[in-house]
Amino acid sequence: MNSPLTWRRFVWVAAALHFSVVLTAALHAAPQTMAQKPPAIPATRTGEDIFRATCITCHQIDGKGSPRSVVGFDAPLPDFTDCGFATAESDADWQSVVHEGGPIRGLDRHMPAFGDALSKADIAKVVTYIRSFCTEKAWPQGDLNFPRPFFTEKAFPESETVFTTKAARPEGGREIEQAFEYERRVGSRGQIVAEIPLQFVREADPWVRGMGDVEIGYKHTLIGNLRTGTIVSAGAIVTLPTGDETTGLGGGTVVYEPVVYAGQRLPGLSFVQGQAGLELPHVSGGERSAFVNMAFGKSFAADRGFGRLWTPIFEVLWARPFGGESSWDVVPGVQVSLSKIQHVRAAVGVRVPVNQRTERTPQLVFYLLWDWADGGFFEFWK
Repeated sequence: MNSPLTWRRFVWVAAALHFSVVLTAALHAAPQTMAQKPPAIPATRTGEDIFRATCITCHQIDGKGSPRSVVGFDAPLPDFTDCGFATAESDADWQSVVHEGGPIRGLDRHMPAFGDALSKADIAKVVTYIRSFCTEKAWPQGDLNFPRPFFTEKAFPESETVFTTKAARPEGGREIEQAFEYERRVGSRGQIVAEIPLQFVREADPWVRGMGDVEIGYKHTLIGNLRTGTIVSAGAIVTLPTGDETTGLGGGTVVYEPVVYAGQRLPGLSFVQGQAGLELPHVSGGERSAFVNMAFGKSFAADRGFGRLWTPIFEVLWARPFGGESSWDVVPGVQVSLSKIQHVRAAVGVRVPVNQRTERTPQLVFYLLWDWADGGFFEFWK
């Protein structure tokens, strides 16, 4: 009969042999198992690291987008090297799509949401990296495209159409003006603009109606500094005497307007915009004047910062004929985005005279804006 010591020794030896076999098998299997894992994103990950780990299947390593044979669906993928596309929107819009997925902006459902997989800092990094695929630095970026005030024209060049209605009730009458404004971007920094007004005036029965003086112009961006949040443009507007001067629907002469536009980004989705210019009639002896418009605004995004954008705007308007008295107006109002991609917006406000109130009355102002370069009017609503 074996002693208890012999049995204990047998058990320890068997256990040691089993452990050796298991350890040896694990060591031989470890390299094969690790080789099958996908490459991890480094702890100190850059925007490029994140893009390579999460985006290249659909968007390719060069940012031009994979073909249908790779992604397996028909929806076209964006080309991030196309500067006209890659610079049009703000970082906040792009980050919303990465965080919440395509449907948050009415885009294709195949764009997945990465909000649970990536932090906000990671998303900001990858969006910054995606911007780098546009190598032409002449294009101002969408973060400098501030919300449109009522009377202070923006410095950012874009393609859009604006329908504006102004209504006032001077003593003993009514005035309504409806204007159609067409803007088209030219190249990276230019913009042409044309405005056609339709006026309705009633001082006594019947109404007087007809086209007012048409404006055409050109604007060119001089400075578009994303680091400082500054944009400056200069341009010129020519007013043509297409209205009927005898009925009060036109000025009766050509007017030239050299204009400077500026915008400055402020913290917390706030901004200030300015416009200054001269009105110089072509005819000698015509009334020349100067004007300065300033607009202050702050945007608020619904749905945790990803939804509809509300922007209260306050404008201060100053104008003065050469040798005459200055006129001051204030314009409180609010703009709201309507479509999910925010390419259709509406705004309402009131222009209130500060002085000369016996000669000038408050004016209700409304506009509907369609940024048609982003898509059709009825696209991206759901």
